[in-house]
Amino acid sequence: MRSPTASRASRIVGLAALVTTAAVVVLGGWVSPPDEVQGPLVRLIYVHPALATYCYVGFGLSALGSLAYLWPRTRSRRWDRLAGASAEVGVVFCVGTLITGSIWGRASWGVWWTWDARLTLTALLLAVFLGYLALRRSGGEPDSRAKRCAVAALLCFIVVPIDHEATSWWSTLHQGDTIGKGILIHGLQLETMLLSFVSFGLIFTWMLLHRLALETLEDRFESEGVVAAIAERRAEGRVKAPVPPASVSAPAPASPPAGTSYRGEVKP
Repeated sequence: MRSPTASRASRIVGLAALVTTAAVVVLGGWVSPPDEVQGPLVRLIYVHPALATYCYVGFGLSALGSLAYLWPRTRSRRWDRLAGASAEVGVVFCVGTLITGSIWGRASWGVWWTWDARLTLTALLLAVFLGYLALRRSGGEPDSRAKRCAVAALLCFIVVPIDHEATSWWSTLHQGDTIGKGILIHGLQLETMLLSFVSFGLIFTWMLLHRLALETLEDRFESEGVVAAIAERRAEGRVKAPVPPASVSAPAPASPPAGTSYRGEVKP
């Protein structure tokens, strides 16, 4: 069955994501050579950096959508939908970042978790955007709720640049950027890593398209559901109350026989 959130664009993007992901699996899992220092563990570089990058992209789009909604000239429900959808996809990628980072840390540092600046800030980033998504589910008038959520998304986004610069501002166990001021890998490893960014970008886009369509359906259900509920209540008010059946009068009690008092005593 076709998904109600599917479209021509989402199917094209999904097919491209499937092809590129398969190529990354083959190149990263079998073709590319192991690292001289980390050995086969280096293959996580084809997953973890891309997840972290698109985690930031998701939260960044949420902040941009929120800013566009708060700006009076561009205020539209579609910006609020973009903010919510991109934040939700960003949370999925943030969870993936923490999981793959923990696996990498267990092999490199000998522990699954340490209160390193980068790790702690990434966990904080996940927590604040989970709170933002919970706020979006709160009740109230839709426009007022959207304004509250837009302000919250902008405040949550403050953590993103701090998290990104954590390895530069503090001394941490986490290594610096592999692709930044200086490229630390070359050859097929670099090519496979760049392809992984393309693959995860397509996966991110595919998920975002479906989530945007779902946000549109939820808005439609919310607005039309209220109208339908009001119409149903009005229809119930127009129905006349049923008329009760005519009551049948009970027969009058028989008069007592002559010579009998009210209490049933026989007069002398």
